[in-house]
Amino acid sequence: MSAPGAAKRLAAFEAVLADVQREYAATVARMEELKEAGRVKSATYRQLFARRMTLREMLTLFEVHGLVK
Repeated sequence: MSAPGAAKRLAAFEAVLADVQREYAATVARMEELKEAGRVKSATYRQLFARRMTLREMLTLFEVHGLVK
């Protein structure tokens, strides 16, 4: 792979990581809002819970491969 190609690929990986981190934080914040409102049994909360688990697994993969500090 050429240097420009490698740099472009690295930038794409970093963009994906940033998006996952941002979405994880937003999901956790929204879950907290629902929790404070006593809506932990709502469909929205449960959907966010599943999404949080998926995002956490993605972040774990980045960590396992040394891509997150």
